[in-house]
Amino acid sequence: MDFSIASILALDGLTNGAVYALLALATVLVFAVTRVIFIPQGEFVAFGALTLALLQTGKVPGTVWFLLVLAVVAALADLVNGVRHHRPAKRILTDMGKTLALPVLVSLVAIWAAPRGFPLAVQALLTLALVTPFGNLIYRLAYESLADASVLVLLIVSVGVHFALVGLGLFFFGAEGFRNPSFWDTRFNAGAVTLTGQTVIIFAASVALIVALYLFFERTLTGKALRATAVNRVGARLMGISSNGAGRLAFTMAAFLGALSGLLIGPTTTVFYDSGFIIGLKGFVAAVFAGLSSYPLALVGALAVGLLESFGSFWASAFKEVIVFASILPVLLWRSLRDPHGEEH
Repeated sequence: MDFSIASILALDGLTNGAVYALLALATVLVFAVTRVIFIPQGEFVAFGALTLALLQTGKVPGTVWFLLVLAVVAALADLVNGVRHHRPAKRILTDMGKTLALPVLVSLVAIWAAPRGFPLAVQALLTLALVTPFGNLIYRLAYESLADASVLVLLIVSVGVHFALVGLGLFFFGAEGFRNPSFWDTRFNAGAVTLTGQTVIIFAASVALIVALYLFFERTLTGKALRATAVNRVGARLMGISSNGAGRLAFTMAAFLGALSGLLIGPTTTVFYDSGFIIGLKGFVAAVFAGLSSYPLALVGALAVGLLESFGSFWASAFKEVIVFASILPVLLWRSLRDPHGEEH
């Protein structure tokens, strides 16, 4: 290995690490607010990339119908809860209308726009609008009633949701992989290193989102409410902060970050219906580096995972995934020795 090869590998690793950083931040956010180890985070990546791919072909993506089904089920859940708690009919209808409004509107726009061949940027925005509501709906249907359950129960639910989404991904998108066109085809040469326009977009989007998340948590009342919920759910609830609302918002943000990651990574690799699991798992490894609690450490961990994957593929390409996932073992060992705890009662 010489300096040129090392530079190329480092750029590739940092590019992948920037995407893993978004997934790691989403994983930390969801766990901090809801205590859910959200294994299906990667499915949002696959849904985002494949939805855009089908829009590119002029077809209505299966996510439209899936979104409508989830919205209808959530609206029926609102009806059942309203009747059970003897709420006024007007309030029940209002809750159902709020649940259905955005998914139905976005789905109708997608059905109308799919065959019309709009520019790539417009289709990307439509993809984000389609995939982002999945976070709120999945939380409401799978996790909200179990909000006070143990972390182990929530983890088991996450495994079930993961398998369900992978199976539905196969049903809606098929087994064929897709690779999306680049958002910017320009190339910049610096010696042996070639910087593509898509790489620049990945770095710019990641930095912009990280800064936006920092400002959101530091400067806005909603962000501070999420931080309060992450620190002490019971205390936040006593102060009038809805833990259910915080969970819905956290999952919505996670879905947005996952869908955006799918749009960013789609032009760099072929995405299949189950590709999101490995990508999301690498983001989870980065989040574990941060102890599932620190956003700056999650960013550092994601970049480390990206570099480890890149250089590992050079030295032992057949074992690059093993190298990445095995790196979590010394981190877990170090944390268990650094923070010993007794038996929980």
